[in-house]
Amino acid sequence: MSQTEGARLFRESWIAGVRRHFPGEPKAGYVTPWDDTPQWERDAAGAVYTQIRQFVEVSGGRTSRLSREQKSRFVATCWTAQMFKHFEDPKPGYVADWADLPSWQRETDADIFDAVEEALG
Repeated sequence: MSQTEGARLFRESWIAGVRRHFPGEPKAGYVTPWDDTPQWERDAAGAVYTQIRQFVEVSGGRTSRLSREQKSRFVATCWTAQMFKHFEDPKPGYVADWADLPSWQRETDADIFDAVEEALG
C-alpha cells in the first residue's frame, strides 16, 4: 500500500472511529471527507500511517499482542509529533498527552492502529 493509500486508510479509519465513539454529533472537521481534507492533514496522516506500518514490520507482526491502550498511545504520540512539525505553536488540544485526550479519541486512535495492522495482514 502506498503512503497516499495509507493516509487515506488512516483518514477513513479516523472518520469511522469518530462516528463510532464520539458522544453526540461530531464537529464537521472531524468527519471531513478525504477530498476536502487539508494537505497538511493528509501529509500528517500519511506519516503516521508509515510509522504504524514500520512499527508493525520491525515488531515481526507481533503488535497484535499490544493492548488497545498501547496501540492508541502509539498513534497519539506519532500524531502529536506531526502537529509540532506542521504548526509552530499548535493548539494545546492538538498536542495533549494521551491521558488527557477524551476517551472517544483514545478509542479512535486504537481503531486506526487496528485498521492499519489488518491492512498489512
